[in-house]
Amino acid sequence: MKKSSFKYLLMATVASLALGCASSKKLQTSHISQRELDAIGIADNMPLLPPPVPIPFIPPALPVGSVEMGDTAGVKEVKTNFPITEGPFEPTWSSINKGYPNDAPEWLREAKFGIWVHFGPQAAGMSGDWYARKMYMEGRLAYDNHQKRYGSPVDSGYKEVLRDWKPSKLDPSWYVKLYHDIGARFMLIQAVHHDNFDLWNSKYQPWNSVNMGPKRDLLGEWAKAVKSAGMHYGVAFHHEYTWWWWQTAFRNDSKGPKIGQMYDGRLTLADGKGKWWEGYDPKLLYGINMREYKGMDKFEYNLPKGIFSNHLDYAKWYVDRWALRMLDVISKYDPDFIYTDGNSTQPFSGWNSGTGYKSDADQRVIASYFNHSIKKHGKVDVFSITKFHPAGQKGIVTTFEGNYPDKVKTDQPWIGENPVGDWYYGPNYVYDASSVIRFLLEYVSKDGSYAVSIPIMPDGSLDPACLKMLYEIGDWMKINSSAIYGSKAWKVAGEGKDGKLRSIPRGSIGKNQANFTFGPEDLRFTVGKDGNLYAFTLMIPPSGSQISIKSLGFNNNDIQQISSVELLGYKGKIKWTRTIDALVITLPDTEPFKTSLCFKLALGMQKGSQ
Repeated sequence: MKKSSFKYLLMATVASLALGCASSKKLQTSHISQRELDAIGIADNMPLLPPPVPIPFIPPALPVGSVEMGDTAGVKEVKTNFPITEGPFEPTWSSINKGYPNDAPEWLREAKFGIWVHFGPQAAGMSGDWYARKMYMEGRLAYDNHQKRYGSPVDSGYKEVLRDWKPSKLDPSWYVKLYHDIGARFMLIQAVHHDNFDLWNSKYQPWNSVNMGPKRDLLGEWAKAVKSAGMHYGVAFHHEYTWWWWQTAFRNDSKGPKIGQMYDGRLTLADGKGKWWEGYDPKLLYGINMREYKGMDKFEYNLPKGIFSNHLDYAKWYVDRWALRMLDVISKYDPDFIYTDGNSTQPFSGWNSGTGYKSDADQRVIASYFNHSIKKHGKVDVFSITKFHPAGQKGIVTTFEGNYPDKVKTDQPWIGENPVGDWYYGPNYVYDASSVIRFLLEYVSKDGSYAVSIPIMPDGSLDPACLKMLYEIGDWMKINSSAIYGSKAWKVAGEGKDGKLRSIPRGSIGKNQANFTFGPEDLRFTVGKDGNLYAFTLMIPPSGSQISIKSLGFNNNDIQQISSVELLGYKGKIKWTRTIDALVITLPDTEPFKTSLCFKLALGMQKGSQ
């Protein structure tokens, strides 16, 4: 049974009083027990998951670049058979589409604004995204930073980063309260990134945050805090990338005292005897050496195309384990949605991020997840984010990473996502509240939601400038949230000079976004759940100046008349008139406002001006 909003509020209040500003203190915590999870409504309704299966025999690696990848087009999709929760959903896209009741739960439209918790041990490198892969790439910032701290990765590689990473200031309860206070209504929490390190008490990955490093069930702590606050949350899985992502760990040092020696991806379980990692198989972290395939040793971001034909037994093992790790999380933490990273149409599609194998593992996981929801909640009130999945498939939400549609998009539910600075912490980031707000407006005006990643520092705390940015976002949301929560797109996303929609530059939030300038002609629209039309400026025009909304002139015959115009956050009367060409608004004192003004436009039957 779902807990009442009162109980959520009570639990959040008690947690807040007990913890205060605990982010500045060392958090004394331990692994979240199943008893604690059960107490907040998280229970195991999954079938008994099988024990971990050892890695199959791996043939000796052939010379680098000596093997052609198999042809994806000529390979049939492998049907997986790992156990799933029984129910009406079968592991096919047609069954998922037919059985899912709506496009997405209504709470996603209501929430609109969320926070991405993209945090893990790679933050320790203070080198931005993909630190674990790039620390094995000579000439990269990540490589140089790792050399300064550990020396050559021949001896001390990423596994030593995992050993030493201890985010003692990370307090999920404090963060959840902060994020809720600034206006966020959902969260997306990383469970495992491409580095293959599970941030929970993982049944299928011994390289996890309970066994080493923090020695905490971080995902369990986040789940407990979010559920106690009555917010919704999803869990993100990025480990489809892992089996090809780690090939840099099998390269050789080309200089220094370790010249010619292979990095620590070469190590075996037996090599750990007497060392701190004794009993932990490096192959379960780094995967296996597959540089024999042409292009696998040298690619930057774009993989060679094809199937790992010499490693199909390993591929089947890996895909099953990939799926079982997700089912393990669903069983333990009961998230409101799951997210699989990638740039293909689905995981293990045989191309792009799904290179190497072709299987139905994603459909099988989703079917099990939806059946689990029926058993747990009596209905399907969850969804799956499968990035770049084609429109028209019910139950599947897509995302736009650092990007956005050119116009209103209503053919499928979607979420915009990007990071402040980068996906992991690095120095000298630009913390600009206005950029976050403008991205939010870009997404909601086109009928999406938004999740922004906030860079948490390696110790689990925030840069003071980042905290200031969050409070500024909160100040804006307190004034304008009625135009955000529950909103939908209008017939057009907005307006711009000479009829062109000018938008904040795509990508991560940095100098380009913070320094981009808008004019008074640049507007965005939403339709609130109260039925009113809301018009946002993307800058603060001078006091006493006028703005013209051309979409609302009398010459647009399909536009209803406007009975009133209000400026959110302003108590006085607004002067306005409607002409043939536009709705013209005379601005009051705009000095107290920041980033964006929002006008509430009530549609009525009376013509005229005020």
